[in-house]
Amino acid sequence: MIESINNIKIKDACKLHQKKYRTETNTFLVEGEHLVEEAVRTGHAIRIFSTQETDYPGVETWMVTKPVMKKLSELGEENGIIAVCQKPQSKPLSNSVLMLDHIQDPGNMGTLIRTAAAFGFHTILAENSVDFYNEKVIRSTQGTLFHVDLMEGYLVEFIKTHPGYHYYGTDVNNGTFLRDVVLFPKKVAIILGNEGSGMRAELKSLVNTNITIQMQSTESLNVAIAGGILMYESSRRK
Repeated sequence: MIESINNIKIKDACKLHQKKYRTETNTFLVEGEHLVEEAVRTGHAIRIFSTQETDYPGVETWMVTKPVMKKLSELGEENGIIAVCQKPQSKPLSNSVLMLDHIQDPGNMGTLIRTAAAFGFHTILAENSVDFYNEKVIRSTQGTLFHVDLMEGYLVEFIKTHPGYHYYGTDVNNGTFLRDVVLFPKKVAIILGNEGSGMRAELKSLVNTNITIQMQSTESLNVAIAGGILMYESSRRK
C-alpha cells in the first residue's frame, strides 16, 4: 500500500501530466478501468495504481490511498485506477494515412484517432497539433490509440518523400464534390487542417485532389466529423 504522495513512484507518475516528461520517458498515463484493461490487453501497461485490490498478472500493481489517487488523477478522483503505459512502438506505414495539420482541440484529436482506427487509417501523422497523449485526447480515443501508429512530423516533407500515395485535402469552397470523387486508390492519405483556418495553402498546392463535402444550411463541418466522412468513404469505396 502506498500512502504518501511523496513516494517516488507517485511523484514520477504525476510528472506524466506534462508533455515534457511523457516525451523524455516515452510513457504516459491512462485512467479508468476500460483504458487500463485495454493497456494491459495490448501489453502497454507498465505499472498500475488502484484504490481497490486488482489482479493483472505480469503487471506491477500497487494499492494506494484515496489522497494518493486524487493526486494522480487528472479528474481529481479519490477512487479509481490508473496505469503508467509505454507508448506504442512504430509500425510499418499503413496504406491509409491520416495527416493532421495544426489540430488543437483534444476532443477532436481523440475522435479522429478513434475514427481512423475504425476505418483502417492505422498511420496518423500530425504537425503542430495537440499532444496525442494529452489526458483529454486519451479519454476521447476510448483505447483505440493502442491500435494505431501515432507519429509527429512535417506533412510537406512526408508528401514529398512518399509519392506513392494519392493525397486528398479539404477545401470548403474550391474542391471537387465528394460525390464526384470516383476512385479512392489503394494508397490514400487524407489531410485535415486546423479547426479555424483549415489546411495551409502550401499543403493545398501539393495534394492530388481537394475535396468539398456538399452541405445544406451550413458553411462548414467540425473537423472530426469531416474526417470521419472522408475516412468512411475511402474505406467504403476501396
